[in-house]
Amino acid sequence: MFLFVKFASQKSMGIKNYNPEITACFTGHRTYDGGRNAELERAICHLYSMGYRYFLCGMAVGFDLEAAEMVISLRNRLPLAEVISVVPFQGMEERFPAEQRARYARVIAESSEVITLATHYSPGVYTQRNNYMVKNSSAVITYFTGEKGGTAYTIHQAVKHLCYIQNIYNDPQLQFTF
Repeated sequence: MFLFVKFASQKSMGIKNYNPEITACFTGHRTYDGGRNAELERAICHLYSMGYRYFLCGMAVGFDLEAAEMVISLRNRLPLAEVISVVPFQGMEERFPAEQRARYARVIAESSEVITLATHYSPGVYTQRNNYMVKNSSAVITYFTGEKGGTAYTIHQAVKHLCYIQNIYNDPQLQFTF
């Protein structure tokens, strides 16, 4: 299998040929268990009905992979929906358990494009990935429970960039206050 991998310049950080107005990204916790998949499907279909066609996936275990798999499974109903895999560094999947590496490989194989931001791990590479996705999106679908970490950081950036945010976590008391 031949896999095209595009390395993004740290200077430009742009996705060529993708319009943020029709691009959304996913962010959520690694502990996501699929329990809100009906809400995830509705959120993806809603954005698609609003004209979104590109869905950026940060390729982390949990919500990221689940969301990408959902877009892929909906292709019969949403024929113009594309998954764009945004990998923070080459070899990221080597840190995953075997089952998750297989999911990762399936999503990569089904992605319209794979963008790899760095050749190796370094501190801050996940933040770079999160910033890249928010800067190239105008909508975010998230599973955010309020916990501190990468998802909270990404949501904070999305709020600053005035992105539309759809949180499928069901807690009416949870507010985005940063």
